[in-house]
Amino acid sequence: MTLRQSLSALRAPRATRSNALHAGAWWLWALGLATAASRTTNPLLLALIVAVTAYVVAARRTDAPWARGYGAFLKIALAVLVIRLFFAVFLGSPIPGTTVLFTLPEVPLPDWAQGVRIGGRVTAEGLVFALRDGLKLATMLVCVGAANALASPARLLKSLPAALYEAGMAVVVAMTFAPHLIADVRRLRAARRLRGRDDKGIRAVLRIGLPVLEGALERSVALAASMDARGYGRTARVPPAVRRTTAALTLGGLLGVCAGTYGLLAARGAALGLPVLLLGLAAALGGLWLGGRRAGRRC
Repeated sequence: MTLRQSLSALRAPRATRSNALHAGAWWLWALGLATAASRTTNPLLLALIVAVTAYVVAARRTDAPWARGYGAFLKIALAVLVIRLFFAVFLGSPIPGTTVLFTLPEVPLPDWAQGVRIGGRVTAEGLVFALRDGLKLATMLVCVGAANALASPARLLKSLPAALYEAGMAVVVAMTFAPHLIADVRRLRAARRLRGRDDKGIRAVLRIGLPVLEGALERSVALAASMDARGYGRTARVPPAVRRTTAALTLGGLLGVCAGTYGLLAARGAALGLPVLLLGLAAALGGLWLGGRRAGRRC
């Protein structure tokens, strides 16, 4: 065996391991970055978070259809940032400023619209506030896009408890709709280029939109038929007392988790926050365990 063959044999398992990370781990990583982005308005930190997500997606994503949605989320984030700046310029900013950049013609509004204006002075402080606020929301969207590009929806669905399988299936179907839509658009644009036709512009978008819509409808009908054939949504027969106990434990546990988390984050009530959080988690897990007894995975 030559040195090149030895290196190839060593690299192959490494590439397999890099793409075999659990889907829940990717979502926890992305949600952690999104939480960090929601706690700051520093443009440097937000730009670093975006750079980290871009590097990780470029290094660890696969060739699956859902792995191509990161670019679409980047475009959506950029559109959110532009819209936020547009609102700050034409509708004003809640931050008063003294450095006036320019003044737009202001539209007079009736007395009942006090506090709302269209046009007027545009200050540097208001634009900076809008830029930071829009950049924070855009960074959170990019984090969600990174999770969609890295996490396999099928593996994420398999790791859910049986009680949440039906809701998880609906969420996974909704998550995979956009990647399949992007794949259809790319396929149709490539077909138009091969035929020597223009794939850009309004006319090309209109000609591509109808086949994409038709493919999405056909895919949804086929998915509904396959789910119905596998008995999706059918549950086992359980006594009414078990159903009431399951609902009470699940709802009470989730409320306990919310109250405990609020107690830990608030300035007061930190002493009771941890016990309430633990009790809520225990109740929610018990409710999910009971609910899993009447829910079977059939699709």
